[in-house]
Amino acid sequence: ETHGWGIEPVPPSNQAELRAGYSYTFGLEALVGHAEIVIFGLAPVAARGLLDLIVNHLRMGGQLPVAQVFNGLLDNEQACALLEIDTQSESSYFPTLGKIYGEQPWRVYQFVWPDRSGAFPWDSNWPEELRYAQPLIGTW
Repeated sequence: ETHGWGIEPVPPSNQAELRAGYSYTFGLEALVGHAEIVIFGLAPVAARGLLDLIVNHLRMGGQLPVAQVFNGLLDNEQACALLEIDTQSESSYFPTLGKIYGEQPWRVYQFVWPDRSGAFPWDSNWPEELRYAQPLIGTW
């Protein structure tokens, strides 16, 4: 953490658990009053670049819609989405947040990226090989 927020990268799990690698923020609530953000299926350096972009957008007063597909954040007007996560049932993904927030409630949104054709994990044409890389833990 060097700018009032940080990123916790989590490597992929073992074969028994089959959990994709992911990265999530900490400190956004205090910095900009926004829920923390998790991104699945990207290498930590790629996730950092994307999370930097998102946080800079929020710091400049930008808004990001939740539970809908939107354009304007990614290059080439590529669509993306933020989904609200039930942090009670999915808290095991975010051990650092439990330590940071303690008994205080905390929020996390899942950033969802499309495949090369523009499909999302909830679409019927989402490639089977990407189901592991980007699981949906947020609510669509």
